[in-house]
Amino acid sequence: MAAATMAVTGRIPERVEPTLPGGATLDVKLSDASGGQGRLCRCEIIKDAGDDPDVTHGARISATVEIASRPGLVLAGGAGVGRVTKPGLVVKVGEWAINPAPRRMLAENLAPFLTKLDGAGLEVAIEIAGGENLALKTLNPRLGIVGGLSILGTTGLVKPFSHGAYIGAIDSAFRVARAAGIKEMALTTGVRSEAFIRADRPDLPEAAFVQIADFFRAGLKLAAHHGFKIIGLAIFFGKAVKQAQGAPYTHAHHGDLDLAPLAECVRDFGIETEKLFVSAPTAMAALEVLRARGALAAVPLVAGKVLAAARGFTGPKPRLWVRIYDFDGRLLALVED
Repeated sequence: MAAATMAVTGRIPERVEPTLPGGATLDVKLSDASGGQGRLCRCEIIKDAGDDPDVTHGARISATVEIASRPGLVLAGGAGVGRVTKPGLVVKVGEWAINPAPRRMLAENLAPFLTKLDGAGLEVAIEIAGGENLALKTLNPRLGIVGGLSILGTTGLVKPFSHGAYIGAIDSAFRVARAAGIKEMALTTGVRSEAFIRADRPDLPEAAFVQIADFFRAGLKLAAHHGFKIIGLAIFFGKAVKQAQGAPYTHAHHGDLDLAPLAECVRDFGIETEKLFVSAPTAMAALEVLRARGALAAVPLVAGKVLAAARGFTGPKPRLWVRIYDFDGRLLALVED
């Protein structure tokens, strides 16, 4: 909007107020501007992600606008914005990774400028300084978005610690896997658990591995929704104890640790539990207690409870498996139905 203002009127605005998809407006201050009326104009803002753990916080995002001879709006990416190379995303292969909602938002906010151009149009390019390196810290390389970041969003606003944004990324990964014809998915909670299952399952392609973090229910429900035939979980013992309780979200700050299911499994294994976990403040400490007691055979019972909880989220159709590892990558349990 700022660059279009400069190109059409010659005026350099200090701030602009774009209209968001929900109808509200947002006051945005410019950090840099260059160009003039009838020339190539470039304006820049600094991304403010607030408290959101977003790699683009503080990134310099710019738009260049030039009046074109043909009518309408021509939108492109530039340095730091990626291109889509794999099917399954909402943007077609070969196009700039600018999602539908941002495209509509750009079109709606630039429409008033087009009416002033008497049949001419606008060519717009979006750039993100350092976007190619920032993208390496995101899911983009795995999703087949190369060369930079994606322009995402649905509301135009950042929600701090947005669960919705992460779940959306998980869904995108599933879409790419489905488009690639993958039948079996291996869901993990992070980088280390993924590394261990990759080593154990070299037969699975890269797109079959998806990190669902703490989103136990959401990850499984989405995987089942996309129709994968086999869905597996590769997890550490600490997460397994929470998942065995059916906890939909397993972050350490979300609910207290309850070792009752673990105690029940140990009882099933034939060990008295009254004082077994008194000195075990964490699930991993409890695992060491089991190891010291020679009771690691109880871990597959925990895995069985995880599988039962997972079945409650996926429904009856997909086959399921659960693998539990320790932090050294040793496989403690493998159960499947």
